[in-house]
Order: sequence, then C-alpha cells, then structure tokens
Amino acid sequence: MRCVIARFPFELTKSGVLDSMKGVKPEEVVGESVTIGRRVYPVKQVGQVVTGQDRRDFSADEVLRAMTKLGFTCHGLPQAAAPTRALSPLQRASATLGAAEPSDHLTI
Repeated sequence: MRCVIARFPFELTKSGVLDSMKGVKPEEVVGESVTIGRRVYPVKQVGQVVTGQDRRDFSADEVLRAMTKLGFTCHGLPQAAAPTRALSPLQRASATLGAAEPSDHLTI
C-alpha cells in the first residue's frame, strides 16, 4: 500500500512492517502506540524503523493512519489515572510519624 509519510511516498505492506519490527525491542509507551505482533510499540518508534527517517520529520498521525490502513491495532493517548484525594496537613503529619491510618471522623 502506498503511504505518504513526511512528504515521502512509501510502499508498505503488513508483512513488511512485521519483518521490519522483528527483533526490535519496544520503548516505553507514553503516547500513541501500535500493536505489532504481540508487542506494543510507540508510534514514532515504528515510523522511524519502517521509514528510516528521523522522528522529528513525521507526525504520529501520519504513522497511525498508515498502520490502521494496514490492519494493525492502534491505541490513542493513555488515560490519566484518577486523581487521588489529597491528605490534610494533620493526616500527612500522622502518616509521617507512623500513626495508624487517619480516619475521616473522630469517635469519642
């Protein structure tokens, strides 16, 4: 399939991408990613390996479009963890001193 990445045309095939990524260790995923085989790779890493271009020369969207057209599973940005409730100054001091788990209310 003909794809344009960073203004350059590439003839990419699913088997060609699989062969290119064979033996490549996935980097830590912090943004968009692509599942190739049983591994999840950052989109920019896949684009660099497949095209041989510098990661600054193409966008993640260009690679995502190409990988989606080839039938690979693409993932968007990871979801942020749910915010945790902040401790009050008294709860923080109690935790620092090793006191028992502070409760939300006092019992007398």
